[in-house]
Amino acid sequence: MRDAVKALNGDPQKINPICPSDLVIDHSVQVDFSRSSGALEKNENIEFQRNGERFKFLKWGAKAFRNMLIVPPGSGIVHQVNLEYLARVVFTDGDTLYPDSVVGTDSHTTMINGLGVVGWGVGGIEAEAVMLGQAISLLLPEVIGYKIDGKLSQFVTSTDLVLTITKHLRQLGVVGKFVEFFGPGVKELSIADRATISNMCPEYGATVGFFPVDVNSLEYLKQTNRSDVKVSTVESYLRAVRLLRDYSDSSQDPVFSQVVNLDLGTVVSSVSGPKRPHDRVPVTEMKADFLSCLNSKVGFKGYGLSADKLGASGQFEFEGKPYTLKHGSVVIAAITSCTNTSNPSVMLGAGK
Repeated sequence: MRDAVKALNGDPQKINPICPSDLVIDHSVQVDFSRSSGALEKNENIEFQRNGERFKFLKWGAKAFRNMLIVPPGSGIVHQVNLEYLARVVFTDGDTLYPDSVVGTDSHTTMINGLGVVGWGVGGIEAEAVMLGQAISLLLPEVIGYKIDGKLSQFVTSTDLVLTITKHLRQLGVVGKFVEFFGPGVKELSIADRATISNMCPEYGATVGFFPVDVNSLEYLKQTNRSDVKVSTVESYLRAVRLLRDYSDSSQDPVFSQVVNLDLGTVVSSVSGPKRPHDRVPVTEMKADFLSCLNSKVGFKGYGLSADKLGASGQFEFEGKPYTLKHGSVVIAAITSCTNTSNPSVMLGAGK
């Protein structure tokens, strides 16, 4: 675009992002080295060698454009970087303050809703238009109020919770709608828990899954090294415009298009699958469900195996030891979903 403007004898410097634009390079580093303390550094070095030309171009862009920040590979998944570092919650533009919002070119951009920032995923052309000052238009959506009561059992995780919510909202039907979480149970959820729920927004079909800012959100800003001045500004502004939520005060509850309820005490340990994340199965029913899937007709809940194939197995060696695989064996256990990496407790649990 700058070349085109220059060819027309215009000022190419005028082609510049109007609003702050952040480019986070994630899902880029490949695993060439593993199982060693230096694996990450080695993989990052290979990445810079492998795509050196691309990174030189991006480095030029970071210097040539105003309002452009580029986060290099190896810094983390974009949604987590946004949550811990990029999100402003309240924007400051000179003497003007206003609530933060974002559009991103990834469907799970909604994860930032967990920190009280309205945002969702868009296509590349839409994102470019926003960068250059074009407004996004949308129909006024219905807002579904999702009331949360109670407290989670110590034996369940945020993953169990989000699978329960996803199944519930898919049954309700929330495509094209906003979902806002409220009720006294929300204050029992950490920002990581809320971010996990917001991250799964594309799976339950809503445009956003929003948690208004409360004192827990402000504490999270402090924990992630936002300055005292920044946190104080956010709190003062949100109190002044009555956007700082006290989830235990029902008088602050908005009027919603529809209200649904969940008691956190009813959430049980679950898995999803075997093929879709919203097909939630309680752990107590997992064995029976999996066995039924083996010989059910091919589909989301079936593999269509004949009776003579149900007992099939295979043998292999690893590091000199023999192993046998059969239907139901766990061949890899890794958290690679950005939904789960949003929550440190889930990551630590997976490493036990």
